[in-house]
Amino acid sequence: MPRSPAKPKSEARLSAERDGRRGEWLAALWLQAQLYRIVERRFKTPVGEIDLIVERFGTTVFVEVKARARGGDEGDALGKVNQRRLVRAAEYYLAKNPRLAATPLRFDVIFLAPRTWPRHLRNAFIS
Repeated sequence: MPRSPAKPKSEARLSAERDGRRGEWLAALWLQAQLYRIVERRFKTPVGEIDLIVERFGTTVFVEVKARARGGDEGDALGKVNQRRLVRAAEYYLAKNPRLAATPLRFDVIFLAPRTWPRHLRNAFIS
């Protein structure tokens, strides 16, 4: 059966997607400057997407990127991180890469806002 035609995305949705991609790109640059190695970008799974998967000193880190219009909204942004979705997506990734299951794992969040340095929250939550 052929797929149904996709509805065209609104201009607001396209803008949000562009901003999200730009934020992920900036977060990746920030992490590389901190000696992280980018393993995956926008890793899609049946249960959700992981913005960035990075590695540093043998630790695999699953990173959620949150961009906001102004600084100081980190608490609100952290509350909007769907931890269960991110953990399930990470479990899917680990099932596809079983050698990593025995290595240290971590969930981080990077907050971005205009005219501020990225804020990197390590161990943002425990799975």
